[in-house]
Amino acid sequence: MGAILRLNQVSVRASVGLGLILQEVSCAISPGEFVGVVGPSGAGKTTLFRLLNRLQDPTSGEIWFQEQPLDQFSPVALRRQIMQVPQESRLLGMTVADALAYPLRLQNLPDATIQQRVATWLTSCHIDREWLSRPEVELSGGQRQRVAIARGLISQPTVLMLDEPTAAQDVGTATQLMTVLKTTVRETGLTVLMSNHQLEWGEQYCDRVLHLHQGRLVGDWPIAAVDWPALRQTLIDATAADTADWGD
Repeated sequence: MGAILRLNQVSVRASVGLGLILQEVSCAISPGEFVGVVGPSGAGKTTLFRLLNRLQDPTSGEIWFQEQPLDQFSPVALRRQIMQVPQESRLLGMTVADALAYPLRLQNLPDATIQQRVATWLTSCHIDREWLSRPEVELSGGQRQRVAIARGLISQPTVLMLDEPTAAQDVGTATQLMTVLKTTVRETGLTVLMSNHQLEWGEQYCDRVLHLHQGRLVGDWPIAAVDWPALRQTLIDATAADTADWGD
């Protein structure tokens, strides 16, 4: 089976005269993979995600999606297939019910289909029906994030990119969400890319890990080949070095 996403020597320059945010990153992602993307703050994880749904274009190199150059897709059409859920999720000022239904209404789906799909994911994502009438301002950060992840799953994209999806969740809720994601990957072939500083979630649920450091892809391992103690120490050391540089 061919790669669903392929990056070939992709680099991104911050601006004229400044350094590279990403440096010659090459990798291929297969359909139905659950991929963890790890690295210290500033490693290039967010930039990588922005490239993949054309919120940003590379300075050099090539990105392919489903065997076609990424720049052949319009940004709007692409973002329906490669969807990103940021850590600080927003519901556009809507109630939970309207936010969950919104992407389906954009697709002009029948009301019955929308109601059925929303009901299914409410149950799967353990979202209380009492939330449906609540506006965004009445939700906590963790609740808002959970609704945004459910909205992404409801949309049935080809690729779902999640930025720190467990950061605002308690352990029980995070476990439920990760189980839902893993089950969806297994049953539907959804491809998931997940940025997460909490390595234990990658260790338990991912199929593969990409390690970014200072804009370079320094590790690309199947989950069974990851040396987790060494990776944790590497990230701790990198964070300490960044903190020391900031102090200077």
